[in-house]
Amino acid sequence: MSSFSIDPVFIIIIAVVGLIIFLVAYFNNNARVKRKLKKAPVKRVSSFYAGDVAKVVGKVELVDEPLIAPLSGRPCACYHIIVEQQKSSGKSSQWHTIINETKHCKYLIRDGNAHAMVDDRELRSYIVKDKSYRSGFLNDATDVLERYLNQHGLESENMLGMNKTIRYKEGVIEKGEEVAVYGKGNWKQAEQLGLPDYYGRVLVLSSPDDDTVYLSDDPSTLGEGAYN
Repeated sequence: MSSFSIDPVFIIIIAVVGLIIFLVAYFNNNARVKRKLKKAPVKRVSSFYAGDVAKVVGKVELVDEPLIAPLSGRPCACYHIIVEQQKSSGKSSQWHTIINETKHCKYLIRDGNAHAMVDDRELRSYIVKDKSYRSGFLNDATDVLERYLNQHGLESENMLGMNKTIRYKEGVIEKGEEVAVYGKGNWKQAEQLGLPDYYGRVLVLSSPDDDTVYLSDDPSTLGEGAYN
């Protein structure tokens, strides 16, 4: 009767690969932002005292003219675009990020009758990517995609005129959308922030000591949701 045994080296390799996959998933930016916001205590903006550190949940209110998201054409307060190209090496291929762009205009977060502003100098954010596009073999890049690549000094075709395999992902934060923000709060007058006087006092959420500001529109980070 034959016996079946598994090579211990094979088991070690599987364990190491599994550990690497776990660590990459656990420590990637999106997971860190979501984990932080889910665990953070929630406070109403109007309940903040100077120096309090907590999460606020509210609706985006535009102050400036909205940005126009380059790929979808949507008006928004903020957009994040990731463009990746598939590159082959021997028998394997990997996706390489060739564009990672985030832009925003001036906006506030409304919680009831109170408003907060995000100090984004030290900001870690996760914006849900709800639009995706591809170009590649027998699938030419649209004029919009080609124009976006060109703006970053890139093209959808290689030197031989063949399409590169590229995927594009875009996420936006729109007017009225619910977001969660974690940070250290301090009150300032609207005019100090370049805002119209009628906003009165505005809570500025900045990075706590030895940490950063976290922001996301992922529904799982909102908790109780926006206060109306």
